[in-house]
Amino acid sequence: MKKDILLQINNISVVYSDVIQILKGVSLAIGEKQIVSLLGSNGAGKTTTLRAISGLLKPENGAVTEGTIEYEGRSIQNAPPETITRLGIIQVLEGRPPFEHLTVEENLRVGTAARSGRFSKQDLDLVYHYFPPLLARKRSLAGYCSGGELQMLAIGRALMAKPRLLLLDEPSLGLAPLLVKEIFEIVGRINKEQGTTIVVVEQNASMALQLAHYGYVMENGKIVMEGAASELRENPDVKEFYLGIASSGTLKTYKDVKAYKRRKRWL
Repeated sequence: MKKDILLQINNISVVYSDVIQILKGVSLAIGEKQIVSLLGSNGAGKTTTLRAISGLLKPENGAVTEGTIEYEGRSIQNAPPETITRLGIIQVLEGRPPFEHLTVEENLRVGTAARSGRFSKQDLDLVYHYFPPLLARKRSLAGYCSGGELQMLAIGRALMAKPRLLLLDEPSLGLAPLLVKEIFEIVGRINKEQGTTIVVVEQNASMALQLAHYGYVMENGKIVMEGAASELRENPDVKEFYLGIASSGTLKTYKDVKAYKRRKRWL
């Protein structure tokens, strides 16, 4: 992960409304053309981390108060979201909100507003290549799409912006297992075929670690564990807390495990 770093987060803290601290000294590195999973329970700080990267903290009265976020060596912490978007960082928000009164294809075309350069039919063809159901529904109003189609639409709209770094927030939320598997497979193909770097925030740890090359585990606004996805899948603590493979019936927190205690900077 040290070679060809596209995005480097250095010891950042995030505070909302000048008083509520969500992130506490978070550091992580995103390798170019890699898929990185950010795991953790609700309230761990995963979505806030994405918003710190994409510039979406400000609309919610949040800010990076300490540390830096560097994209290709350029500091972008607290930059306006439109500036960050033009650099090629695109976030797909949790919940898949479409423009309900626009057609599927009109929704996709909206994605081109965030980029430089002219729109071409090849851009749409690429999205339809990865998401054939959208082609069949391209003239239908987006408000009538199913949950799975809306997730495809949200990712497809992001692809129209030609992202270099794609941030996915809970892509499996509310979807049936077979559909989740299909969408994750497509995300993997996008990474492999288009060379798009992807960060996935996901509670479905099993699926996320099968997709990713590298992973971070968050708890209470801190990074408590990191490693290659293959190593995290075999880690006994990850198995117990996130994969549902418990070795005992007792509940634990990361303060009880060696992997947590080794991260001396967080104590």
